[in-house]
Formats: sequence, C-alpha cells, structure tokens
Amino acid sequence: MEKALPQIPAKRYFTIGEVGDLCGVKPHVLRYWEQEFTQLRPMKRRGNRRYYQHHEVLMIRKIRDLLYDQGFTISGARNKMQELLQNERDKRRNGEVMLEGVEVIEVSDSELADFEDTQLEVSASTSVHQLMLVRRELSEIRDLLREAA
Repeated sequence: MEKALPQIPAKRYFTIGEVGDLCGVKPHVLRYWEQEFTQLRPMKRRGNRRYYQHHEVLMIRKIRDLLYDQGFTISGARNKMQELLQNERDKRRNGEVMLEGVEVIEVSDSELADFEDTQLEVSASTSVHQLMLVRRELSEIRDLLREAA
C-alpha cells in the first residue's frame, strides 16, 4: 500500500529537492516533466536554480497521480492536464471558484516571515505586515489568473 504524501508547508517557494520529497519523485524526473508539461514552469534564479510555488507542487502531485496511480502515458497525462486546466479556466470565466486542493492553514506571525521575499522594517506593526503579505499574495494570484486566461 502506498504511503501518503506529506502536507505541503506554508512557504512561498520550494527547491527542487523539497518538491521531490513532497511529491515522491526524484529531481531528474521533475526536470523531465518540465519539458513534457508546458504548464509546469518553475521560476529560475541564480545558477539556473528552480523555485516552485504552491500551485506548481499541487500540479506535480496531480501529474504524479495521473502517471503513477491512474496509469496514464505521458501523452495521455499531458492531454488530461490541459483538459483540467481548461475546465478550471471555464469555471473562472463563469464566476465559479475552484477550491479543490486548497487547504486552510493556521500560520503564526513568525511563520509569515517565510512568505516575505524582502525584509520588512522591524518596527512595522503585525497587522500592517499581514496586510502587506495579503496584498502581495493577491497581486501574484491576479498575475497568475491573467497568464492562465
């Protein structure tokens, strides 16, 4: 019997090694899947290092499920992923909200710092800090929605 995958931590970016551990696949498989699934585009920074976001980790888990658990071929999984993403776009256009795969996670103030790319001034109040994080997250979501449309 297959063991369950670990819960995805409340972080903004994950390295390829972390994603491999979270999804139960080796890093070379993830690099190969990037070539086969055009929807999978991790951000690359210094030295071509890959940084995956939460939605990409969920996508990799779905790809893994299609290939390893449901027995799809690469081509079949690619087609299924395109179909799923098109259905998601159609639901968004029709005003429906997709909540599948979304978890509500309680996060302490100290853990919120992991979501921040740059250091905020220490003197900033916690509520202002949280509002700035929410604003940044909403901007990123808006940008992702524009790309998907």
